[in-house]
Amino acid sequence: MLKKHVLKIALFCGFGIIFLPFNGCKEESKASAIKPIEVKFQKEGELQLKKAKTDSLLVSLDIEIADDDYQTQTGLMYRHSMAANRGMLFIFPESEMRSFYMKNTQFALDIIYIDEKKTIVSIQKNAKAMDEGSLPSEAPAKYVLEVNAGLSDAWGLELGDLAVFDLND
Repeated sequence: MLKKHVLKIALFCGFGIIFLPFNGCKEESKASAIKPIEVKFQKEGELQLKKAKTDSLLVSLDIEIADDDYQTQTGLMYRHSMAANRGMLFIFPESEMRSFYMKNTQFALDIIYIDEKKTIVSIQKNAKAMDEGSLPSEAPAKYVLEVNAGLSDAWGLELGDLAVFDLND
């Protein structure tokens, strides 16, 4: 019985080579098995950005959290867009110099580096989609907030401003 199936598969693949452009049976099944990745936003907290001098509210955002190795390595990769009132907050165990890149990120971002006191210490503006170049912080950071490109300028966000956030349980 097994020999019969093997022979049928071999004959099918063989005829595929004769009558069709070079297509192996294995390649055909791989192509049909590939599904596009769709990652959806999951609200895990809220974050406010405030002016340091006046404590006035610049913006309030719904945030998704990246706090383990997989989440911090993946970030916003494979997503097509993000609503303007959303962001992703990366939480690291300690403050240190950070560097991000835009590999597999399909839309431009502002990358906001935040220290352990929740003070903005560096901003990488308009990071280009799909760019694998390094986007380092200018000072040690414990948190990193990613938002749509251009929003940090639209909000008037500056170094020294503050981030305040609450995480869902």
